[in-house]
Amino acid sequence: MTNQLNHFESKLSFEIDSSDLFEAIERGEKIIPVDARKRAGFETEHIPGAINIPHREMNEGTTALLDKNSVYAVYCDGVGCNASTKGAYHMTRLGFRVRELIGGIASWISYEYATEGTNANPTGKKINCDC
Repeated sequence: MTNQLNHFESKLSFEIDSSDLFEAIERGEKIIPVDARKRAGFETEHIPGAINIPHREMNEGTTALLDKNSVYAVYCDGVGCNASTKGAYHMTRLGFRVRELIGGIASWISYEYATEGTNANPTGKKINCDC
C-alpha cells in the first residue's frame, strides 16, 4: 500500500488538471501556463496569459527571463501529444518548478474556459484578475 500512496502522491505533485489550474490562476497563485507546442498552435488557440516556448526550443537562453520562484503548468494539445511531457522535462532540468497540465488545451477547452488566439473562445469562463 505504501508504494501506491507514494505513486499517487508523486503524481499529484507533478500534474495539474484544467479545473485546478483555472482556480489557481483565479486565486492569484504564481502559476504560469506554458504552451510547449509550436508557435502556430499557440497562435491558433491558447490559455489566457500563457507563454509559448516550444519544447524543442527550451534551453537556458529561451527561459532566462522566467522567474524560478513561480510554478509553470506546461501543456500541449492533449492526450495524443507528449510535448507537455517533453517541455516539463526540459524545464525541470533547467531548475524550474513544473506541473504538467493533464489533457492539455483540449481539456481546457472541454471545460469551456476562455481561450485566446485566432480561433479563440473569448466568451468562455474567464479568469478574473484582481491584480
